[in-house]
Amino acid sequence: MATPSKDEQFVKLHDLIIGSTNVSDFLTELSTVAAATLSESAGTHIECGVTLRRRKRSTTVAGSSERARELDALEQDLGQGPCLTALESMSFVVLPDVATDTRWPEYRKVLAENGCRSVLGVPLALDQNQSAALNFFADEPGVFSDAVISRAEGFADLAGRALRLALRIADAQNLAEDLSAAMQNRTTIDLACGVIMAQNRCSQDEAIALLTKASSHRNQKLRDLAAEVLARVSDGAVNTHFEP
Repeated sequence: MATPSKDEQFVKLHDLIIGSTNVSDFLTELSTVAAATLSESAGTHIECGVTLRRRKRSTTVAGSSERARELDALEQDLGQGPCLTALESMSFVVLPDVATDTRWPEYRKVLAENGCRSVLGVPLALDQNQSAALNFFADEPGVFSDAVISRAEGFADLAGRALRLALRIADAQNLAEDLSAAMQNRTTIDLACGVIMAQNRCSQDEAIALLTKASSHRNQKLRDLAAEVLARVSDGAVNTHFEP
């Protein structure tokens, strides 16, 4: 089977973004593709976990298998291992043989207990506030040759670009949802002010001042108090609608 070109892989990763409902789903699919890509290159079964670091905190967010997720998460818990080292140095880190390497003794013990003999950590460059890494696991030592590492780094370059796009889309969606909620709250407050203006024959500024003062005295959110005002002059709950 022919090896997919970089353009073909990039298109595939973008298709994953389109087909995913959130970043977590995308990263799960990404880990599966990453594992398959390196398994093909190495000629043996390889699993992949994904670590995402945001605001200097690292967490396991996805894996091609349950074992990959667990091994990745255990590395976070221990605070040591090739994936975390790759994140710190922003360069690939290979653990060629759990039985003979002397680094990360606690994590090597965990790997051996879980039947893992070699590991490769490959960072994904995102931006100044966040980064990610692919954590590859193999059951045999010496799996991560120069050729396999080169393939992993090439894939990581494409994956980093796709992940940056996925995170930006997610941030934009969150912002849109926040703006929509803010507009709905604003509409509820404006309607309540209209009721107060009609009842007290006052200006809009005076109405908002009365509503704000009552909110402060009751230690109640302005939006919730406004909803109560509307409920008192209607037959049922009042729903506000805002189309962005």
